[in-house]
Amino acid sequence: MAIIRNEYGKHQQMAHDWSAKSMYFSLLTPYGLSKGRADSAGFLAALLRETSQHASNMPAHVEQLEAWLLEHQEMVGRQFQEYLAARQQGAPRWYFSSKAHALYFLRAVAPTKMVDGAWLYGLTRHWQDSRFASLLKIYLEELGNGIEAMNHVALYRKLLTVNECDDWRTLDDRFFTQGAVQLALAANTETHLPEVIGFNLGYEQLPLHLLITAYELKELNIDPYYFTLHTTIDNAHTGHARAAIAAVSEAMPTFGSSRHYMARIMAGVKLNDAGLSTLDIIRHFDLLGEVVRVLQSKASLGQYMHSTRCVIEGKTINEWLADRDQIARLLYVMQKTGWINRHQDPEQSRFWQVISAEKAPMFGVFTAYERQVLYDWIAGDALESLPRLARLGSPWRMTEAAALPISPAGKLQSNVYDFRSGRPVPAASTARHDVNQDQLSMERYLQGLGQKRMDFLVDWLSPAKHHTPLGLSATRYFKAYMDTPYRQTNES
Repeated sequence: MAIIRNEYGKHQQMAHDWSAKSMYFSLLTPYGLSKGRADSAGFLAALLRETSQHASNMPAHVEQLEAWLLEHQEMVGRQFQEYLAARQQGAPRWYFSSKAHALYFLRAVAPTKMVDGAWLYGLTRHWQDSRFASLLKIYLEELGNGIEAMNHVALYRKLLTVNECDDWRTLDDRFFTQGAVQLALAANTETHLPEVIGFNLGYEQLPLHLLITAYELKELNIDPYYFTLHTTIDNAHTGHARAAIAAVSEAMPTFGSSRHYMARIMAGVKLNDAGLSTLDIIRHFDLLGEVVRVLQSKASLGQYMHSTRCVIEGKTINEWLADRDQIARLLYVMQKTGWINRHQDPEQSRFWQVISAEKAPMFGVFTAYERQVLYDWIAGDALESLPRLARLGSPWRMTEAAALPISPAGKLQSNVYDFRSGRPVPAASTARHDVNQDQLSMERYLQGLGQKRMDFLVDWLSPAKHHTPLGLSATRYFKAYMDTPYRQTNES
């Protein structure tokens, strides 16, 4: 592995010179990690400069990391017990004021969760190098070792789908910074190996917010499995937190100066501070602001859909919706005229009745998440005294078949590939196609590649593909070849 030892501080650009959102999606396109390497290196350099002054309690010597890890987990454990004791004594939830708040959080962190583990992808091309064994093991476990029910991105995508929060691609730029960092590290592993290892070290430490989030999601009848999974696999004794420390020691011989190496490890740890933190996102929630945003998102079409007979304070609904800046005023007028009765059961509000009943005039206009936002806002102070709404959407099983791959733009793609060309077959020729045929085609194609098969599989383990049916198959093949004497053979 070629390691460039130039100081990242020599780059003069600041992170805000780049759009994190545009970089995020460009790096997720085919060949995006290679095409976007130069720009993403500059993006990383700027963020490394910005976070360099952040405080960190990580020790400067690798021998001290284990004690640091155990001390951290013990502290988190004590803090969580204090949280539980407070809740048992009647304290309100610390994080989520309502179910809408929790669903807002799931949507807001989606740009990060949908590339979970991406920072380690660059290590897949070095699968034969024992110095990176711990890192590669972590990456494959993030990918569920090719099992969909354990693949972190597949799990989170299902969680969003069940709760109808999968419109996260419309979020503002600031929500994409952390995900863009992870993809940029994947694109620049060859020159930023210590930063990758350091980022992994910081990311895999069990945070208090993960435990509280899982607890409160369950309380609000939202499946917490994605989060509880991370509380177990990141444990200090046998999990990713322990493996992250081993990775620091394993890669150290690659570098001449342990002091300089550990300084770059520290810089990578601090990259975890880039962008909005989990607590920033939780605190960012404004229920009224989210109600206004939801209604504004409907206004572009809604301004043409209402009868002119529907008049409130001298203006038709179409006229109200034609001016996005008047949405907040419209909400006030609807309360004044009795369409909305705040701080009561929403069933007593005419507005709720026209959007929620099965045969209501506006049935289907709002997603489950949007209805929850409206419900919680209308209920207001009465919310906690009302029966909780049934879980949104139908229950989902972890063993359900995966959906077709989804592009960054959100459009379904053909699942059929010509492996020689690396391109999908036109959809018109695959009308009666069985996804199992793709997997059989992949197996046959791999048999003819010999020692080049791992290079082929690496592409399917990328952040853009690993959670798709073929990406999951490729992950299983990749792991199987690693776990067999294949690496010692001389296949042609």
